[in-house]
Amino acid sequence: MLHLLWLIPAFPIASFLVLAIFGTRLSKKVVPLFGVGSIALSAVVAILITISFLTSPPPGNNFTQVLWTWMDVGGFQPQIAFYLDALSLLMTLVVTFVSFLIHLYSAEFMLEDEGYSRFFAYMNLFVASMCTLLLGNNLLLLFLGWEGVGLCSYLLIGFWYRDPVNGLAARKAFIVTRVGDTAMTLGLFLLFDQLGTLQIQDLMQRALHVWPVGSHLAVVAAALLLGGAVGKSAQLPLQTWLPDAMAGPTPTSALIHAATMVTAGVYLIARTHILFSLAPSVQLAVAVVGAATLILAGFSALTQSDIKRVLAYSTISQIGYMFLALGVGAWSAAIFHFMTHAFFKALLFLGAGVIIESLHHEHNIFKMGGLRKELPVAFWTFLAAGCSLAGLPLITAGFYSKGLIIWDTWSSAQGSHALWIAAVLGVLLTSLYTFRLIFVVFFGEAKTHVSKRPGLRMMVPCVTLAVLSIVGGFLDTPAFLGNVHSFTDFMHLALPVITERPAGGMSEVLSESIVTLAFVIGLYLAYFFFVQKREYAEALTAPAISKALHRFWSSDWGMDWLYERVFVRPVIWIAKVDKRDFVDDIYTGIAGLTELLYYGVRSTETGRVRLYAAGIAVGSIIFIAVVLFL
Repeated sequence: MLHLLWLIPAFPIASFLVLAIFGTRLSKKVVPLFGVGSIALSAVVAILITISFLTSPPPGNNFTQVLWTWMDVGGFQPQIAFYLDALSLLMTLVVTFVSFLIHLYSAEFMLEDEGYSRFFAYMNLFVASMCTLLLGNNLLLLFLGWEGVGLCSYLLIGFWYRDPVNGLAARKAFIVTRVGDTAMTLGLFLLFDQLGTLQIQDLMQRALHVWPVGSHLAVVAAALLLGGAVGKSAQLPLQTWLPDAMAGPTPTSALIHAATMVTAGVYLIARTHILFSLAPSVQLAVAVVGAATLILAGFSALTQSDIKRVLAYSTISQIGYMFLALGVGAWSAAIFHFMTHAFFKALLFLGAGVIIESLHHEHNIFKMGGLRKELPVAFWTFLAAGCSLAGLPLITAGFYSKGLIIWDTWSSAQGSHALWIAAVLGVLLTSLYTFRLIFVVFFGEAKTHVSKRPGLRMMVPCVTLAVLSIVGGFLDTPAFLGNVHSFTDFMHLALPVITERPAGGMSEVLSESIVTLAFVIGLYLAYFFFVQKREYAEALTAPAISKALHRFWSSDWGMDWLYERVFVRPVIWIAKVDKRDFVDDIYTGIAGLTELLYYGVRSTETGRVRLYAAGIAVGSIIFIAVVLFL
């Protein structure tokens, strides 16, 4: 069964080609057969391979499938080959299954759009690229998938390209992530130059034997890979593209922000964990970046009025938790949160899509309200996802995955009290902005009439993800709640066990209790300000200093303002000054010479046959003379 691995990316690639070539000729009944069906087939194959891997583990708990040699240049022989272990298996399974649910939802959501087939073509290519990224056995093939998801994110964010705002958002995403990709490219060059391979497993073993812990080369290589991960996963300081990416269709937001593109950086760091272990300073930077990002994005989420932008900043914050876990060596905890996040964040975006479409495409949460009774299925599923995001204790998947990260932040040898405090503060912020969103949208008085209700193809994915947002956490529970470690034990087949230190007066029970208290405080504050005493929330933001702080947080802490003045304007100024440099004169001269030669040749076109015949004869004589005498 493992030999069917190549089919996982092959099905969406084939569907992309069919839709790209023949899509405009296919009816809207046929398009989903390819668009949704291909992802369903990939998900089925992933499930069958998972069953086979669990019941009959391959030797060494990994499997490599070589299809062909990609290129052979000077001894450099990267392959089109796939590597399957516990890490790539889990992530591929989640990506294909969640993507299938999003595609099924899209079949109804995008039905009236004129670019129906084009949308599914882009989405299929996106999934194929992500699967290639996850399964590639060498960093070059991984980078091919990495760039593929970057391209598809540009196409999907700017899907409604007739609106200039959407095109600007797409370009911003493409350019900002290119900054990180450039760093990653330099990292690949360095790794190949120093270690002689890009095959991931060989590369990690060579690094382990060649570079001592703290080696300058290891630090530089890890830092460059971190640059790529920061850009793709929208972490500080390259997070500015993701909120603007909400310009794309809602299913696009669910796909990009749930289980695919933004988690690529998390996968890259986890896959190259040996390299980061050899560079402790860079691994610490991963933790610090994650902690800072989750707090800053949490404050920004509190100030948003667009329902999708609230969820966008929430994504940035939750990816921050994953980076924090990676930074303290809690590799399995990071992947556990990746899985639960894929479930509840995909559901939140799909639920937001239901709400937006039902309310005449309204995005402003303060123009909603009272939807608890009007859209009951959307309410209960959205509530389940929101509770999982905030970490409702004992019940939701988010509680277990986030709680594990926070405890590991304290107990890990690479953790610290400061990082633990930041993680707990993140719980309070998450609870506050999540329930602010829920109370404003679903409670109170209705402000916009519901004009459309979702059909079965939109509701089935939501209900399925709601169930997973609850039960997905029970794969790994703390000692005082059953001590189940099924997920962690499985991940340890590919990732190292966390190195612990003395707890120093803290216990896992106490840590989870404090996390629960932070959740309750956030919930109460949201209820108090947005249900009981809404006038207090308005009074709190009325003073000038509060308004200024609100604008500052809402504008992503002024990051766009800063980049505009530090990078964009200087480049535009230099371009204007350098508009007429000597390089342009060279090409202008070549163009002028070409034009002059054109006029010279054109003058010979007289239409007189005798002159043409004479020219042929003279040319023939000259040619023969050259051959004979030279």
